[in-house]
Amino acid sequence: MTRLSDLTEREILALAIASEEEDNRVYMLFAEQLKERYPATAEMFERMAEVELDHREALSELYKDRFGPIIIPIRKADVVSFVRRPPIWLTGNLSLAAIRHEAEAREAETVKFYARAAERAKDPAVRDLLQRLVRDERSHQEFAVELEQSIAGGPAGAAEAETGRRQFILEYIQPGLVGLMDGSVSTLAPLFAAAFATHNNWQTFLVGLAASLGAGISMGFAEALSDDGELSGRGSPIVRGVVTGAMTTVGGLGHTMPYLVPDAWPNAFWIATSISAAVVFIELWAIAWIRARYMNTPFVKAVLQIVLGGAIVLATGILIGAS
Repeated sequence: MTRLSDLTEREILALAIASEEEDNRVYMLFAEQLKERYPATAEMFERMAEVELDHREALSELYKDRFGPIIIPIRKADVVSFVRRPPIWLTGNLSLAAIRHEAEAREAETVKFYARAAERAKDPAVRDLLQRLVRDERSHQEFAVELEQSIAGGPAGAAEAETGRRQFILEYIQPGLVGLMDGSVSTLAPLFAAAFATHNNWQTFLVGLAASLGAGISMGFAEALSDDGELSGRGSPIVRGVVTGAMTTVGGLGHTMPYLVPDAWPNAFWIATSISAAVVFIELWAIAWIRARYMNTPFVKAVLQIVLGGAIVLATGILIGAS
């Protein structure tokens, strides 16, 4: 690897050509990924890609005029001054905010590169072109910001915001809610059955821990393997699986942790059981609130469905354990 300050004018021009080619391909890839969900932003990236292509042509013409047709195969990765970025084609599930941030970072880096290269250029034609590209890239930055603001403030922006909200619900809220419901409700029966069968906090805790972790692993794999997200648009199966598994485990551990109350305490069993029952009540109301907030379920209906279902499962566990 080499430093930017050690490059010749020929190498600087070759690097600039490679940089413009890379940015053109990246912006076209962004446009392709966003076209269905965010058409206005996709159009922005298509126009940015066209500008990068124009810059590439101008640099190529000057390079061939000064140094001939053979362009040195130099890349950003060969120069220590550039930020090391993971391959864009390996990150196909970037959020809209992450994509816009990536574009802004690329433009800012390019402006600094051209400005420093122009200061070192001795050939007047090379220096003039690099200075023009600095102005173009700065206006490109302003164009992107203005266009993004106009998109955000218009009908397209409202549509994209709604699409983003729906995507967030599909990829995070819905899998998390499914996991929380399963973890909070399905572990009630084995936990309270063990509690009332043994009246031993530690043994009850072990049963709850095993049920929570087992349910979390099972639900995580089930969610990840049920839908790859390509047709449903529900996002990364790995993300959904992790969210579902984690929330399932959390839901079960919530009412399991109170059974860590030491058995040596007076009335330890009833203290732990009372705390656990209070946690269950909070969990069920939280699930009802999330359903009402994000899933457009009437709150009263959500409460009846979740609280009633949880109460039935809880009663089933207690009856089995006490029999």
